[in-house]
Amino acid sequence: MTNGEHTSNWPDLAIGLYDRLTGRNAEITYEFQQLHVKVPSGTGNGAQHAEWVLDGTLNVRTRDASNNPN
Repeated sequence: MTNGEHTSNWPDLAIGLYDRLTGRNAEITYEFQQLHVKVPSGTGNGAQHAEWVLDGTLNVRTRDASNNPN
């Protein structure tokens, strides 16, 4: 994605954000309160769904492996 382009979907937004933050010791914090996620067992019309409930904090840290020997 170049300057001036607009993101039209979530995966492109996530990739663009990760690309900008990698190597800057960045951290993204998400806080959830009763977030319900239905996870499918497979694809197709007959898929069953498990419900996951998230209530807390998820931290996502980025690093550039080429600049960090660990």
